[in-house]
Amino acid sequence: MMKKIFSLTILIAFLGMAAAPAHAELRVEVTKGNVNPIPIAITNFVAQDAAGQEFSTSIPQVISSDLGSTGLFKVMDPRSFIQDSVSMQTQIRFNEWKTINAQALVNGTITRTQDGRTRVEFRLFDVFGQQQLTGMAYMTTPQNWRRIAHIISDEIYKRLTGEGGYFDSRIVYVAESGPPTKRIKRLAIMDQDGANNRYLTDGNNLVLTPRFSPNTQTITYLSFVGNKPRVYIYDLETGRQQSVGEFGGMTFAPRFSPDGSKIIMSLSKGGTSDLYSMDLRSRAPVRLTTSPSINTAPSYSPDGSRIAFESDRGGTQQIYVMSANGGDAQRISFGEGRYASPVWSPRGDLIAFVKMLRGQFYLGVIRPDGSGERLLTQAFHVEGPTWAPNGRVLAFFKESQGGSGRESHLYSIDLTGQNEHLLKSSGNGSDPAWSPLNQ
Repeated sequence: MMKKIFSLTILIAFLGMAAAPAHAELRVEVTKGNVNPIPIAITNFVAQDAAGQEFSTSIPQVISSDLGSTGLFKVMDPRSFIQDSVSMQTQIRFNEWKTINAQALVNGTITRTQDGRTRVEFRLFDVFGQQQLTGMAYMTTPQNWRRIAHIISDEIYKRLTGEGGYFDSRIVYVAESGPPTKRIKRLAIMDQDGANNRYLTDGNNLVLTPRFSPNTQTITYLSFVGNKPRVYIYDLETGRQQSVGEFGGMTFAPRFSPDGSKIIMSLSKGGTSDLYSMDLRSRAPVRLTTSPSINTAPSYSPDGSRIAFESDRGGTQQIYVMSANGGDAQRISFGEGRYASPVWSPRGDLIAFVKMLRGQFYLGVIRPDGSGERLLTQAFHVEGPTWAPNGRVLAFFKESQGGSGRESHLYSIDLTGQNEHLLKSSGNGSDPAWSPLNQ
């Protein structure tokens, strides 16, 4: 049986905040096209005993990597620090941090408790305001140190941007290996920064389009077993897999409803495909579309009231929005080219999509009413958009023609389109799905 590795004792304390004179609030805007990153100094944590020494550098390193990857923060070189971590426990010499132009400052302590657990404290300071902005303490087992680091990163991000964080989350994807003509595709899962990568399936059967449930502990995906496509649910805690049923046709693109009680999917019969929802308790499918066309790639709005999907009912591949119960659908994409793979933001304000125009693929976003279309990036082939839990970052995959044939890798990009970078998956990867924040 697979062990649940994400358990964590709840936050145990808010650490006291020191009073300070009024000042302009230290804040970075995450949606501006041009961002001036906040210089942030992240010091080594102070280990109160030898048992915590290992984590005194590893936790700050993960925090630095998390925040630095956003493009919103300039993580300062520790070699420029004037004050050492130990003396900071008694007094923060803010003038010395001003000298090196740090605007935000993070320090912390690590203590091993008598019952073998680890207590991690951190504090975030506004250097020019000379005050503590936030401080928290967590109790956990030593093996969960990376998750503690991600949670701290989320708190810092939230305090300095006003937006929810996304570092304490995971990405499930299809890991690809082997020659292009005989690709092996396995389900894999990793932390959002590429750590703790592990395979969930053995590669004997082709797998596609994994998607997380709202509780982050189950995944739905499509698998070809005996060359027959079936929709499966995978339990991350137990490793158990189960088919959701036989439908007598080709099924595509399964995805959970926001409350986790249903799966929505596309079922192909007789040259057309329609959208169906299935209650996971009764296993009774309900047909949602009836047009003589291809309807696929459904995605629920965060409140579960509407569905975005792609359809060629108007003659070309476009994005439509309709009630979650079916009925009249409204087209929302009207630009040049074809539109596909709509995915509703967890904030509800945007729908991500893939656009095909003049031999190029684009990743973009549009409002649910069809206004405000913006293209974020382009490539030879871009596909599989998926939202971070805070609705401000997207992951996706790109395919390119390398020297050894087709290569596929995972990337992320923020809504400004200015911070695109490669995700550290294991080799080639496709079909990413970002989890909600871990629970």
